Amino acid sequence: MKDVSVHPTSRRHGRKWLLAGVFGAALIAAVGVIVPNIAHADANQTITSNTTGYHNGFFYSYWKDNGNVTMTLGAAGNYSVQWSNMNNMVVGKGWKPGSASHVVNYTGSFSPNGNGYLSLYGWTTNPLIEYYVVENFGSYNPSSGAQRLGSVTTDGSTYDIYRTQRVNQPSIIGTATFYQYWSVRQSHRNSGSISVANHFNAWRNLGLTLGSMDYQMLATEGYQSSGSSNITVSDGVNPTTPGNPTTPANNPTTPANNPTTPANNPTTGGGGSGCSASYTPVTDWQGGFQATVTVKNNGSGTINGWTVRMTLAGGQTITQLWNGVNTGNSGSVSVKNAPYNGTLGGGGSTTFGYTGSGSPGTPTSVSCTSS
Repeated sequence: MKDVSVHPTSRRHGRKWLLAGVFGAALIAAVGVIVPNIAHADANQTITSNTTGYHNGFFYSYWKDNGNVTMTLGAAGNYSVQWSNMNNMVVGKGWKPGSASHVVNYTGSFSPNGNGYLSLYGWTTNPLIEYYVVENFGSYNPSSGAQRLGSVTTDGSTYDIYRTQRVNQPSIIGTATFYQYWSVRQSHRNSGSISVANHFNAWRNLGLTLGSMDYQMLATEGYQSSGSSNITVSDGVNPTTPGNPTTPANNPTTPANNPTTPANNPTTGGGGSGCSASYTPVTDWQGGFQATVTVKNNGSGTINGWTVRMTLAGGQTITQLWNGVNTGNSGSVSVKNAPYNGTLGGGGSTTFGYTGSGSPGTPTSVSCTSS
């Protein structure tokens, strides 16, 4: 059993960010201001050296420390990679910033000869967190040696949840001490959908908080191995929206940072055609807050869809919303169920949550209608 303290992830990021220093701050700054060109389809592009950018509207990242790694960027969210005689590499396509609102659809092939991961991979800041939703892996289980905290059952399988800590290790902000969060799928697969919010919520329920989203991608990682993968990724909530979305539901800017004051004062809103909604403040901090809305089926029949309408308190703006799709982010806001909420049976309930900027305060109205 390999000790988690020498997990290949730490080696990858140790080399990765040292290389970033060699390339210089100018490259990092340039990447930060790239606006993806989504007016036309970009031609296929072959990459063999470390870089990040946008291709067909999707953020991509390519990194290796040495060896033979060839990544080809294809149509929309497609990429393929072949690697051999290498020590460590990670490549992928996705979003910058990431979002809890994504239902990440992916399909393709993943064939490692030795150690490799296929996972949804990303970072947050404030707090600094490196996270994985591992869909498949090769000869090494990345959770080996880690303490299991719980599990979440979603998207057709149970995922085991772990947390590990990296002490004084390189990260996206330089050398730091930070946690890694893991959801490791028990039933391996190379294609499917990942309901990101279900993992984020499960982690939060175990006390594993996230911060402001940095990048998030469907990644192929290899360590002292060879292999190949060919993956196409898309957003299942808004399948026509590329990897740098501008719609409110998929463009979070200020997720919950450093919450300090818990609260438990639910406010029940009006019922509508078969459903009702209630608002519960979760926590708040200077300049922001987090809240949950519970949607309940008041009848005995099944609800196939629901819409919650809220009038936010003055000065409030929704900055991130999960388990739903919102129209508008201030004043009068409506939230519809996303595909991963599913139907609601008689008496059943579901929740969506959001973070906001502004002073905490209960919406002046909350109502629900069903279809």
